[in-house]
Formats: sequence, C-alpha cells, structure tokens
Amino acid sequence: MDRTFAALGAVSAFVAVAAGAFGAHALRALLPPDQLAAFETGARYQMYHALALLLVAWAVTRWPVPAVRLAGWLFVAGTIVFSGSLYALGLTGVRALGAVTPVGGLCFLAGWASLTRGIWRS
Repeated sequence: MDRTFAALGAVSAFVAVAAGAFGAHALRALLPPDQLAAFETGARYQMYHALALLLVAWAVTRWPVPAVRLAGWLFVAGTIVFSGSLYALGLTGVRALGAVTPVGGLCFLAGWASLTRGIWRS
C-alpha cells in the first residue's frame, strides 16, 4: 500500500507541475482571469495533496491502520473531483462544473480527519 500511495503521489505531483506550467504559459493569454484563477487553484491543491499522498505512503508504514489508508484514497478522490472540476471549469468556463468542487473539498477534509484519527489511535 505504501508503494501505491507513493506512486500516486509522485504521478499527481508531476501532473500538478505540468498543469501549473500549462496554465502559466499556454493559458494566460487565452483565458479570462477568473477561469485562469480556477485552473491555478486546481493545480495548487493537486500539489498539496500529492505531497499529502507521499506523507500517507510513509504514515501507512508507521501506522498501518485502515484510517490511514482511507486518508490516502480520500486524497486521491479529492484530487480527481476538486482539481478535476476546477481544471474543467477553467478550460470551459462552464460554471455548473463548480457545483461538484465542494465534494472534492469534503474528500480532502475527510482525508485529513482520517489521517489524524489513524495516527492518533495507533
């Protein structure tokens, strides 16, 4: 499991850097500021949670309990939903896509709570 979360974290960090560079260089002249800001927020939160996945990869070796593993999967889900919806919103301008962004944010929050619980109770 630790290898899975480490690999997912590394891949997610790679994608976050690529998305950030794409936003900063290719999209800056093409998108209105609010759409660009949404795209950049998606990349920023993806990087935060890529690093969180690397933390989970380490934590699961120290505290191998279900709550720590659950935290990793919640970070993966949060990245897909939160960052993915902001990337789509930024690229398309379709505001309805922003309606699912809070679900990803809730996954992030639940992941941090689960990680805390797993560490504390181990």
